[in-house]
Amino acid sequence: MAENNQLVKTVNLRKLFQLLLQKKKVFYKVWAIVFVLSCIWIFPQPRYYMSSVTVAPEMGGAEAGGGLSSIASSFGINIGAMANNDAIYPILYPDLFESPEFTVSLYDIQITTTEGDLTTDYYTYMKKHQQPNWLTKPFKDAIKWVKSFFKPKKKGNGDEGVSAFCMSEEDFALMENIQSNITCSVDQKTDVVTITVQDQDALVSALLADSVKQRLQDFITTYRTSKARMDVDYYQDLANQAWDDYETSVKEYSDYCDAHKNMILQANISERDELENKMSLKFNTYNAMNVQLEAAKAKVQERTPSFTTLKSVVVPVKPAGPKRMLFVIGMLFLSSVITAFWVSRGQQIMEESV
Repeated sequence: MAENNQLVKTVNLRKLFQLLLQKKKVFYKVWAIVFVLSCIWIFPQPRYYMSSVTVAPEMGGAEAGGGLSSIASSFGINIGAMANNDAIYPILYPDLFESPEFTVSLYDIQITTTEGDLTTDYYTYMKKHQQPNWLTKPFKDAIKWVKSFFKPKKKGNGDEGVSAFCMSEEDFALMENIQSNITCSVDQKTDVVTITVQDQDALVSALLADSVKQRLQDFITTYRTSKARMDVDYYQDLANQAWDDYETSVKEYSDYCDAHKNMILQANISERDELENKMSLKFNTYNAMNVQLEAAKAKVQERTPSFTTLKSVVVPVKPAGPKRMLFVIGMLFLSSVITAFWVSRGQQIMEESV
């Protein structure tokens, strides 16, 4: 019975290497062109720096899971977030950073450049003091100029500032640019929050990272203490009203006693005792409201979360990108692969083997 031998086609590497060696002049030309074009493209790209800060937020109600919480965290399950009564817990912080209201709230942050020649708010800095790519800027300006003929320009809010509810197309594009420069990531096992800021200036990126961390803490603190602060205002109003009522009853009692110094009639004595009892009741009410007010103030402090900074922000020394040399090397490698496929097409570099 005859055996069926299946032929397999393979690439003869020796023939391929010889072919590529013969076409080395083609590679030299391709490398020269790609090198020049890569340098023209990558070197005008503005450098950028990255700063990050890592914090661990206090979790209300995290004790509810007990030891089970730490065991579940090893499997990526956050029982603390489930037991927490807050609607905003760390896993939702990245969504908060994508909120237009939160992004617009960062516009008034005061920044200073590394050289110290500019001190302004973050909105003005991003809108008027960004270093453009001189290679692509003419094309962007031309496209913007052409679009201006077909689309009416929507006016901004002028002196009223930028509104997160209604903004111009230019402000909306700026907001998206800022959101891409500021990122927030959360470790689902430990709830550790990392805030990273990218900017063309090293000092600005560090200042902004620290300011964004503080804004996040203020936002969460305001949210978690909102109910307790409403209780403080409520009991403060009741205490003030109780004090006014007490002062009124004191005046009534004093005026009555002054008008009836030599009281003989039992009716006068009974009236005086009634006013005195009324004054005592008002004072007791005022004391009760004060107790409730102090308890509400203590509740505000209890609900105020603390953020433990695990890694403080540091002004970066070296730029994070663009990686110019890696880009040029990568383009040269890619062009080499494409050129190798191009010069070897149609050539006899395949051989059959059993």
